[in-house]
Amino acid sequence: MKYIDEYRDAEGAARFAREIAKTVTRPWKIMEVCGGQTHAIIRFGIEELLPKEVALIHGPGCPVCVTPLELIDKAVELAGRPGVILCSFGDMLRVPGSRTDLLTVKANGGQVKVVYSPMNALDVARAHPDKEVVFFAVGFETTAPANAMAVFQAEREKLPNFSMLVSHVLVPPAMEAILSSPDNRVQGFLGAGHVCAVMGIEEYRPLAARYGVPIVVTGFEPIDILQGISMCVNQLEEGRAEVENQYSRSVRPEGNRNAVGLLREVFEVGSRKWRGIGEIPHSGLRLRDKYHDFDAERRFGLAGKSCAEPEECISGLVLQGIRKPFECTAFGTRCTPEHPLGAPMVSSEGACAAYYRYRGVLNSKQAK
Repeated sequence: MKYIDEYRDAEGAARFAREIAKTVTRPWKIMEVCGGQTHAIIRFGIEELLPKEVALIHGPGCPVCVTPLELIDKAVELAGRPGVILCSFGDMLRVPGSRTDLLTVKANGGQVKVVYSPMNALDVARAHPDKEVVFFAVGFETTAPANAMAVFQAEREKLPNFSMLVSHVLVPPAMEAILSSPDNRVQGFLGAGHVCAVMGIEEYRPLAARYGVPIVVTGFEPIDILQGISMCVNQLEEGRAEVENQYSRSVRPEGNRNAVGLLREVFEVGSRKWRGIGEIPHSGLRLRDKYHDFDAERRFGLAGKSCAEPEECISGLVLQGIRKPFECTAFGTRCTPEHPLGAPMVSSEGACAAYYRYRGVLNSKQAK
């Protein structure tokens, strides 16, 4: 297929792998930020093409995985309330809360509706004026503009029965949290191409300069990823720490200014708790005071809740790139997609789900 097959060409992938092997002279550790990149790396066996000197570390780029446990519980509580319809993307339904998940609530009669866009949730609110309709807004900067548009439109229409449970997180503060950690092992990054398609690349330059790490904005196909790794290794070997754009077919340096403008109109930056990691300053989005009437936490009095993660689950270490999924003692046994301990086992972008699906339990255990 045009525009896809050319980025999955086996000879092209082998050529980039050979270039990396010729260039590298010492061990380097590179983190791919996005969960979509992680799945491509595992699915297409990209790690097996790389020389032993280049190690890939999986990062926290799965928005479903980092949604705090207490927000899942809040969504579960709302879905079980009489007169409330909770609208959500389908990938949130299997994510475990402290007691249950949204799929179980739906199976037990709760009003949980899967939608494909936040604008669909507005349609539900219009069609059911006697119900409170809450949209579970989860994601990085990629999905934030569409969610901002839903709130903006609801305000224009004065929809009284629409609100949003917000769990938006931002990539650059998470990268800085990793780099500033005493446990940090990351020497270079593959940046999330879809995030940069919205936000541009300029906000990454201070990070690269402050911490002396190259950041290569990268796409999601095998050729994209191998070329991004090659560009990152070249910088590391040359002692450079710059922001480069491998994904130029989709990412402009300035991003999408209209989308960013709408995002900033509706949301403001605030601290946000990341599941398994903890609170990261200035790493999330929340509704501005102008739009506080659409804040479901305020509307339903849900603020101030907190929950503890299951002790056995090491998803926080996986999301920080400190551990690999198969290093968890519960992986593939007490933690499976059917009975997950943590979100990375059920999310479509979760590292644990990628290892389970593409490598299998036995091969992953042997990789130890």
